[in-house]
Amino acid sequence: MKKLFILLLISNFVFSQGVDWIKSNYNKKEYRIPMRDGVTLFTSVYSPKDTTKDYPIILMRTPYTVSPYGENNFPNNLGPNEELAKSGYIFAMQDVRGKFMSEGEFVDMRPYIPNKKSNKEVDESSDTYDTIDWLIKNLKHNNGKVGIWGISYPGFYAAMSLMDSHPALKAVSPQAPISDWFIGDDMHHGGALTLSMSFNFFKGFGQKRDSLTTHWKTIPPYPSPDMYNFFLKVGAIPNFNEKFLKHQIKFWNEILQHGNYDEFWQSRNNLPHFKNVKPAVLIVGGWYDSEDLYGPLNIYKSIEEKNKENKTHMIMGPWSHGGWARSDGSFFGDFKFPENTSETYNKKFITPFFNYYLKGEGELNIPEVTTFRTGTNEWVSYEKWPPENLVQQNLFINKKNKLTWTEPINQKENFYEYISDPNKPVPYTSKFHDSQQMYFRTYMSEDQRFASSRPDVLVFETEPLEDNVSIAGPIKADLFVSTTGTDADWVVKLIDVFPDDEKNPDPNPNNVEMGGYQRLIRYEILRGKFRNSFEKPEPFKPNEITNVKIHLNDIDHTFLKGHKIMIQIQSSFFPFFDRNPQKFIDIYNAKDDDFQKAYHRVYFSQKYPSKISFGLIK
Repeated sequence: MKKLFILLLISNFVFSQGVDWIKSNYNKKEYRIPMRDGVTLFTSVYSPKDTTKDYPIILMRTPYTVSPYGENNFPNNLGPNEELAKSGYIFAMQDVRGKFMSEGEFVDMRPYIPNKKSNKEVDESSDTYDTIDWLIKNLKHNNGKVGIWGISYPGFYAAMSLMDSHPALKAVSPQAPISDWFIGDDMHHGGALTLSMSFNFFKGFGQKRDSLTTHWKTIPPYPSPDMYNFFLKVGAIPNFNEKFLKHQIKFWNEILQHGNYDEFWQSRNNLPHFKNVKPAVLIVGGWYDSEDLYGPLNIYKSIEEKNKENKTHMIMGPWSHGGWARSDGSFFGDFKFPENTSETYNKKFITPFFNYYLKGEGELNIPEVTTFRTGTNEWVSYEKWPPENLVQQNLFINKKNKLTWTEPINQKENFYEYISDPNKPVPYTSKFHDSQQMYFRTYMSEDQRFASSRPDVLVFETEPLEDNVSIAGPIKADLFVSTTGTDADWVVKLIDVFPDDEKNPDPNPNNVEMGGYQRLIRYEILRGKFRNSFEKPEPFKPNEITNVKIHLNDIDHTFLKGHKIMIQIQSSFFPFFDRNPQKFIDIYNAKDDDFQKAYHRVYFSQKYPSKISFGLIK
């Protein structure tokens, strides 16, 4: 159980102060802080033993436990990093409503309630406000300033503190924050269910709490080291309830009852609500975050659009989910970087951010946006995101499996075709791994040659590039397709192809062969029935040419001279995403015999110019 949650909860920080040091320098107290509706929230507070001065408060709110419990028990780390803890802060950590030792009912992605009418209307914004108000009024030796941070779900709670924020809240760092669980974060991408992640997460996290507790429930493992075949053998989505969950996981059941982007999901989308943001904000995300890359990019965008005056910064590094806190950031997958990027983040960004806004110390030299540009492996800064003055560029699917910078000239409706068989889905990774993991973390930069050799994956590439090509910001695939079925998933992958004579890394701990390496840069999926609306799905008309637009998350990447740009198109990405039966039905209530083969076509011609679009940095 612990192994699973380490993946998402970031409980094993690479930067830690150690139990003995914390115990020697901090006092610990535990409180039950009352909310406006009478519910109390369990909060552990660690205060410096040196009481000769006042300190700011750094708060983290979490559904993942504030253990260890007991005023004589201390953790390995406090706050975002060692330097902040040693410089002196009051650290408060709170079990959110309904989790572990806090009272009340837990609600996943609890919707924000604007214009609350009474004290009975509570949300994460009000709980944060009430917590800060109590801390400021009751903790000795605080300087009246509060900061909030958190990664993943705690990043969501940090982001929610920006709505109707308490006057004492001066600095907030939502890190890998969740924004929309149907469109692009965690549980769905483009309306497709992230099967292995959602199932493995909620089978533990979603267990009902019988009473206040300091422990996770023990969940029996299932005997399979092979994720692909385990999920394939389970079959249709209803089988997961019948065979494993037994209809006991409330949120899993709710997922299956809300297969479209209805009020249930829309109310959990926090992007419309980032208005009148007053605290300074530092958003942190990772280019290789398979869970919450959509969140940081779009929360930044929402704040910028809704607040003419704001103090918001964003940093995007070469990290997986929370990788800046869980690793030194010197490599990812098969790729080594020229520095420990997590150290750079801590020294140049998060530490000066909190010190400046909460202590008034130092200068704040943080650019509006800082990203780590993959390919050239360098930090670059921008005055806004996406960068200004990008030159929009298209790459078109053309004859002989080519990508060209010019449109097809053929009048005839040419096409490429493949058979999609849901019973033999394309794997999302070449690695066989434990079915109880949520996913294989480094697939986000994995060599795609395992997929390009399959007959159900279309492959298109440019000629070798004559110069470096740097692209930044969002990517859109604009495809003209048809299917013999009435529904289909469309997966588009953007890939950096290395020259055949590329030298292998030295040292080479992964024994990787770089000649011809097909490095995944970005991908996305769209469940085809949502191509026009996530609220009102529509079937495909068999064999009718249809336009499908797929929005990929942003990147900042340089394709080096001599490399090639490749895209791959396929219709499954299993078991990271669930399978599409290729029938227009409620997939969450599909039966095993609903899954059928279908012929899919991708067209290219003057009339149907299938392409991928992005912004070139000049």
